[in-house]
Amino acid sequence: MTSTIRRDSDALRVAVVGGGAAGMMAAIFASVNGAAVTLFERNDRLGKKLRITGKGRCNLTNNCELNEFLNNVPTNARFLYAALSRFSTADTMDFFEDLGVPLKTERGKRVFPQSDKAGDVVAALDKRCRVLGVDVVNRRVDGLLLDGDTVKGVRIGSEELEFDRVIVATGGRSYPMTGSTGDGYRFAKEAGHTVTPLFPSLVPLVAKGTFCASLQGLSLKNVSLCVKNLQTGKTVFEDFGEMLFTHFGLTGPLILSASAHLLDIAPEKYEVVIDLKPALDEKTLDARILSDFVKYQNRDMINALGDLLPQKMIEPFIRLCGIDVRKKIHSVTREERERMVSVMKGIRIPVMGFRPIDEAIITRGGVSVKEIDPKTMESKKISGLYFAGEILDVDAYTGGFNLQIAFSTAVAAGSAAAL
Repeated sequence: MTSTIRRDSDALRVAVVGGGAAGMMAAIFASVNGAAVTLFERNDRLGKKLRITGKGRCNLTNNCELNEFLNNVPTNARFLYAALSRFSTADTMDFFEDLGVPLKTERGKRVFPQSDKAGDVVAALDKRCRVLGVDVVNRRVDGLLLDGDTVKGVRIGSEELEFDRVIVATGGRSYPMTGSTGDGYRFAKEAGHTVTPLFPSLVPLVAKGTFCASLQGLSLKNVSLCVKNLQTGKTVFEDFGEMLFTHFGLTGPLILSASAHLLDIAPEKYEVVIDLKPALDEKTLDARILSDFVKYQNRDMINALGDLLPQKMIEPFIRLCGIDVRKKIHSVTREERERMVSVMKGIRIPVMGFRPIDEAIITRGGVSVKEIDPKTMESKKISGLYFAGEILDVDAYTGGFNLQIAFSTAVAAGSAAAL
């Protein structure tokens, strides 16, 4: 069965597959440029994944210059130069402000809606689509219609829908419960594209041993963390901020950022080192511990560290130092105190691997950018076929960079597809 969607006989018919950040933005810009746009979204509403980004606050971009932005993209950064030059972080901010979403810039130049509600971002994009006359169809696309090296439309079950252009913006494989199940990769392969190996990125880490599990639920703020490659001795990541212990290992902002730097993870190849007191050097920290020891000299160790450590960490920390938790403070040796300083300045946790990709914020890998025009996001293999967003083999660190990539590539694809 073949049916043709028509609105204006002179307008190009553009299908956008995927109603997330990239899909909605592509639909908007294709429509603004004169196309008759149909947006296919398998869920019953648009922007399901976007609603949960940034813990529901939606870190939608980073208020930085182009070169700084590209420094935060470890995979195929130069490919993005044209798209980011055309639709920059400043353009994204202006775009959402114009849609009635007031923004604010926080630590690390991260940009959020003033309301701290991701739903406001989704609602603004959804409303703009509807105002522009984008036809939103809540059905799952099963494949592309191809005629040689040209795309002719999309297939839904046995139904074939003809279009002049198709933009694939189906996302990656992270958070599959939001609809990102990897359909777009299959479409790309069927069209003859190379899909690079897929891995989780911005994902929690699995740790060796029981130390992390003993601290499950404990959040640490204002700590310094680095990740060392045990084979080379080099530090591959270092930052300051917040993290969380879990039953399987480590998560939280610092850990998610660190995971993007572990390109070839293997059991015990990497080690996370946590400095609990980054504001104090070892000499100053030793003096601080001595002061507390004087204050609590007649107490057991387990009851004397409450001024220095979170309550939940005290017993695991003492055991990590190799000290009896019931040892009296006045009998702690200088060597034991030095061990405490050393551990407090560098808790070492061997990393075994990543959590599953469905727990990752984004997917590393995707449609090879060597086969995509960086100015238009059009396939170099199939005329009229475009890709935008996470489906591309481009990923960045945390801080609003990945959503900006989705917006910029979508603007390029949507604008080009309408011409």
